[in-house]
Amino acid sequence: MPMMSRDQVPSWFIAGMAIVTLIDLFATQAILPAIAARFSVAPATAGIAVNASTLGMAAGGLAIGLLGDRVDRRRGVVIALALLTIPTALLAIAPNLVAFGLLRIAQGVLMSIAFALAVAFLGERWGGMRTAGAMAAYVTGNIASNLLGRVTASVGVSVFGSHNSFLLFAAVNLAGAVWVAQMLKRVGAPEAVGPAMPGMSVSLLRDARLFCALLVGFMLLFAFIGVFTFVGFELVKPHLALSMAQSSFVYLVFVPSIFLTTRFGQLAGRIGVDRAMIVALAVALVGLVFMIPQTFVALMAGLTLFAVGTFGAQAIATGHVARVGAANRAQASGAYLAAYFTGGLVGTLLLGLVYARAGWLAVIASSAVALVIAALGALRFVDSRTMTAAPEMG
Repeated sequence: MPMMSRDQVPSWFIAGMAIVTLIDLFATQAILPAIAARFSVAPATAGIAVNASTLGMAAGGLAIGLLGDRVDRRRGVVIALALLTIPTALLAIAPNLVAFGLLRIAQGVLMSIAFALAVAFLGERWGGMRTAGAMAAYVTGNIASNLLGRVTASVGVSVFGSHNSFLLFAAVNLAGAVWVAQMLKRVGAPEAVGPAMPGMSVSLLRDARLFCALLVGFMLLFAFIGVFTFVGFELVKPHLALSMAQSSFVYLVFVPSIFLTTRFGQLAGRIGVDRAMIVALAVALVGLVFMIPQTFVALMAGLTLFAVGTFGAQAIATGHVARVGAANRAQASGAYLAAYFTGGLVGTLLLGLVYARAGWLAVIASSAVALVIAALGALRFVDSRTMTAAPEMG
């Protein structure tokens, strides 16, 4: 196959890498009621096991940060995706919830390694002002993986049962590893980067811009995972009474985000990362307000706005980290992933308790507080007002 030049690499390839890397991450959230029934546990308990992947994601991000630039980007991505097939398949025969949770952690570690290395590779390949466009395309693929994963899981459970649906995802993992390996052979070497670092630099974490990005990432997934974990239980309650198959189509609320996320990357180039982040978080907060009435139409409108805002903020934050950590991209992206998915883990634990004791409205209120804190952190994103908008990819 012919090599692709830097300007020939299409955005669909970048997005495709994200889809095959992260399709397993939140797919199981869509079938949380089925998992709770399979192991005869309460919703909050099932949520902890299902979202244990976030613990693995945090651990994997930290591992990449500590290893620094000593890991070959392309080879590492392919190996991690191939190994991901194993814990995914074993989920089909997990004998109890503890084993299920441990396998989800293993999935998270492998997905995080693939994700961090892919982000570092993209940042090094395009560099400078082109980073925002590449990262926006990658986060767009992340959104698509959320949608495809959830819909595939819901339909898979309806057709094959909760056990066999994981075999379907294992097949997707293997096919994804083969496809990425073939495509990466066509991508040339990244732009020249600085000397390899022996491990995570303390000075890197002292950078106020990066530290605030870690805070923003923590709060983003804290809020996101709370809303989209427990909304599944609201959908099957008597006032909405959706079936498992019907509830899968609710996740079409992610579709607008697929088309709008790149716009946030362009907005950051025009008005600055800090201001664009505030706009994205404001959209997400408006979405939370829409969810308060708990009618189907209001809930769908709210989820749509919340998804657009949080995914837009994620695209901005990811590109920001790739820029401010330019000399140590693997470490910076690893640190961000560790913070981001630690926020998801804490959100699972705390908002699970909130949901069990105070209900859905309390989850919405807690998520709103997290987004406000993220907005305060975004005020320190002060380096990007001189940037020009990233060009459209592919």
